[in-house]
Amino acid sequence: MATTTIRVDTETHAELLELSESSGASIIDTVRDATEALRRQRFASQVASELNVLRGEPAAWKEYLAEADATSVGDGVS
Repeated sequence: MATTTIRVDTETHAELLELSESSGASIIDTVRDATEALRRQRFASQVASELNVLRGEPAAWKEYLAEADATSVGDGVS
């Protein structure tokens, strides 16, 4: 896999080093995991925001819940 260099401040580097050492992972794997966690967090925030908008529209929310009930896999939202 090709690599590149990124610049971080010394405090961030120290935190990455501590996280990687405590888990036994490389710094690259730690940055990769942190990047994935941030991507997932932002996705979840976007979904939550969109659901809040949908909840503000009673007819659309009712339709959404009906569709969710009709599927074989629930989304856990009620």
